[in-house]
Amino acid sequence: MRILHVNKFLYRRGGAEGYMLDLAELQVRAGHEVAFYGMDHPENPPRPYQAHFAPLVVLEPPPSGIARRMATAANMIYSPAGRRGIDQLVREFQPDVAHVHNIYHQLSPSVLRPLAARAVPTVLTLHDYKLICPSYQLLDHGRVCEACLGGHFHHAVLRRCKDDSLGASAMVAAESTVHRLTRAYGTVRWFISPSRFLAGKMAQGGVYPDRLRVLDHFVDTASTVPKTVPGGQVLFAGRLAPEKGVDVLIGAMAGLGSWAELDVAGDGPERARLEALAVEHAPGRVRFHGRLPKGRLLDMVRSAAVVVVPSRWYENQPMAVLEAFACGVPVVTTDLGGLPELVDPGRDGEVVAANDPEALASSLKGLLADPDRALELGQAARRKAERRFAPERHLGTLEALYRSVA
Repeated sequence: MRILHVNKFLYRRGGAEGYMLDLAELQVRAGHEVAFYGMDHPENPPRPYQAHFAPLVVLEPPPSGIARRMATAANMIYSPAGRRGIDQLVREFQPDVAHVHNIYHQLSPSVLRPLAARAVPTVLTLHDYKLICPSYQLLDHGRVCEACLGGHFHHAVLRRCKDDSLGASAMVAAESTVHRLTRAYGTVRWFISPSRFLAGKMAQGGVYPDRLRVLDHFVDTASTVPKTVPGGQVLFAGRLAPEKGVDVLIGAMAGLGSWAELDVAGDGPERARLEALAVEHAPGRVRFHGRLPKGRLLDMVRSAAVVVVPSRWYENQPMAVLEAFACGVPVVTTDLGGLPELVDPGRDGEVVAANDPEALASSLKGLLADPDRALELGQAARRKAERRFAPERHLGTLEALYRSVA
């Protein structure tokens, strides 16, 4: 098949991009022909058809001046450049199916209409809660919030959910309201959710319940060497943002004593605050490594005794868990979102309450104090990855979904 992947960023920026790029590589190896459409960005690798990409839109920091902000807001609702660019690409590439990922803000759902007009069926993988929450995360200043569920997007303005800014919150609320009223995503044939939890929230929020399908992500165990020697320390791998709960993890490390150490792989807006917090609560025991290439990151995962996902928001199905399982390392997660769907407590990891450093410290202490048990849990996690998250299984189900609409 000729498959067009559509995402605003086309470099390995986060979980959505990592999934898309790994999937595209898997599809090429299976004999499919793949092309990409996205935003023109200096970090993009060279791509065919990049002359048609949408122009770069920078939202962080927000543009200065009323005129530029109004133009940005209009582009978030409907991007004429995005519509024209994808229409030109489709005419040249002639895809059998389009697989859409994160198009919000920079591309907008304007890219969907040309696909429908040229009879290209579309499926969309849900990587977050944007279609039911203007600020993506179902969070209100760090606390889980479902006030906007069902299209009540004015709550985002009342609560200033976007960066605690009235203007930014009004902008994203208007974007979500217009897109819902105009059924901007109505041409999508399947909405693919990696977790049952996210699919349930989307159905509860009125996002085409009859078009929702649950499909686990995948992880390549064939080329991933598992951990074979017990021991190691604690690892967090991911974006350093408030919703990730790394501050809770640092608080847990303070309760473990001088024998426990933490490695933090990743970067983000919280890094400076977290580094200061580590100096205060666990001096000399927390190492920040920044963003790492995938190979180096997997080496670090493999050397860890346990990987921690201390999120305080409704995580979907983070690749940090699947990659830890592939490396034969157990995972401790919080009890929110899709995380409890991944970990079987006492078999391949542990599940603890969110925002509870004492409970997290207790769970970590048990694993660090018994390296052989931690290794045993990791071996069970590896077997789960080979069985449940096999690339062949994912690709086969996805191809069936493609065929059902193509």
